[in-house]
Amino acid sequence: MKQPARKESPTGPVAQSEGDTNLTDRRRAWQRRSLDKPTRSLLERDAGAFLHQSVSTPCLNVIAKAQGIWIEDVAGRRYMDFHGNNVHHIGYGHPRLKQAIAAQMDALSFAPRRYACETAILLAEKLGAIAPGNLSKVLLTTGGSDANEVAIKLARAATGRFKTLSFWDAFHGAGIGASSLSGEALFRSGPAAPLVAGSQHVAPFACYRCAYGHDCDDNGQPLLDRCHMACAGMVDYVLGREGDVAAVIAEPARAVPYLPPPGYWKKVREACDRHGALLIFDEIPTGLGKTGRMFACDHDGVVPDILVMGKALGGGILPIAACIARSDLDVAGDWAFGHYTHEKNPVTTRAALTTIEIIEDEDLVANAAAVGALALARMDEMKNRLPAIGDVRGRGLLLGIELVKSRSDKLPDNDLAEAVLYRALDRGLSFKTTMGNVLTLTPPLTVTPAEMTQALDILEEAIAAGSAGLL
Repeated sequence: MKQPARKESPTGPVAQSEGDTNLTDRRRAWQRRSLDKPTRSLLERDAGAFLHQSVSTPCLNVIAKAQGIWIEDVAGRRYMDFHGNNVHHIGYGHPRLKQAIAAQMDALSFAPRRYACETAILLAEKLGAIAPGNLSKVLLTTGGSDANEVAIKLARAATGRFKTLSFWDAFHGAGIGASSLSGEALFRSGPAAPLVAGSQHVAPFACYRCAYGHDCDDNGQPLLDRCHMACAGMVDYVLGREGDVAAVIAEPARAVPYLPPPGYWKKVREACDRHGALLIFDEIPTGLGKTGRMFACDHDGVVPDILVMGKALGGGILPIAACIARSDLDVAGDWAFGHYTHEKNPVTTRAALTTIEIIEDEDLVANAAAVGALALARMDEMKNRLPAIGDVRGRGLLLGIELVKSRSDKLPDNDLAEAVLYRALDRGLSFKTTMGNVLTLTPPLTVTPAEMTQALDILEEAIAAGSAGLL
């Protein structure tokens, strides 16, 4: 049967929060200008072999090496990777992790699901030890999308309800269930539809534009004591109106990044308790120290009923994710709700256990907090010098620079953001744009002050050049 032609806009699809698109004129021009013939040939072979999808295939470039904070393309050019899909907390190719994986492969390379293995037990115990509050019961999966599906199944079993409440613009995975929880068109439309019934959404917090209330001071900053009450009140309202929601699932710090106003999650926690809904925190991109605390929710002093982590858990080498719950939620023993072949794989669990040990032994959470504070101070200085920067925000090494056409109207400058992206690549810095206009920086927790300064030097020059019409 003849397949329908793939539609493609000359400038690419509308930007979504998940990042820069892969089908723009500017990207094609950069590739023609910057990539050599062997690289372009490999990209053509890649595009011919893989199914195409937004923010993935066709690809940007071809890499040959990854070590520490650096990636290197097949032409030998090196880039500080301040993106890394948030998997490279300990840097790429950490020697201790590679040694641990190799030793585990020699000792025990696989465990059939019906059998326990000590490595998996050690990891589950360690996850319970570092998790907030009294979270202690674990189920492992091979990816974050599956871990979120496990969390929702567990919430359904524990509450006897099936509805969920999540946030527009959120991303919780690409499975049908996880796509239903997500709030972004890229993952909710097309082949994902129709979605799982009962998936409710409310607007997310986004205090820069104070989009869901206009209690701001003369500088445009939200009066948080009222603003956060209004945002959290949306959750309370829907929970009360529906009356039978199993769980609220949310990113405690949005990877855009947007940070919750003070007291926001405490109000949501209270609303969940009042209406009998569980609170699930998706810490897949933010957990294990990214924000300068072991978990992003630690900043807010709020403990969820279930926490999901992934990405960095495998040390940037192996895929593994986890769902951690309160012990009293261990109520689904009669069902196979997370029945994965590699659930207790000794190699992936060894990778995760060693990754956590490296983060602790090298004091990487503290480094993320310290270098992140340095970065935010420098970003504030850049904002003072560059009118195109409308806002800077972040915690630890989850950082964002929002580019606008003018500070008065706060209109996003997507074109400038994309121009800055390619200028930075030319100077050896890779990062991600989110929401079309936010330069999002998520370097490894191993990044040094000197490396952070170098990266921000590159960004400042690129923004200045773009603002002057030189890109």
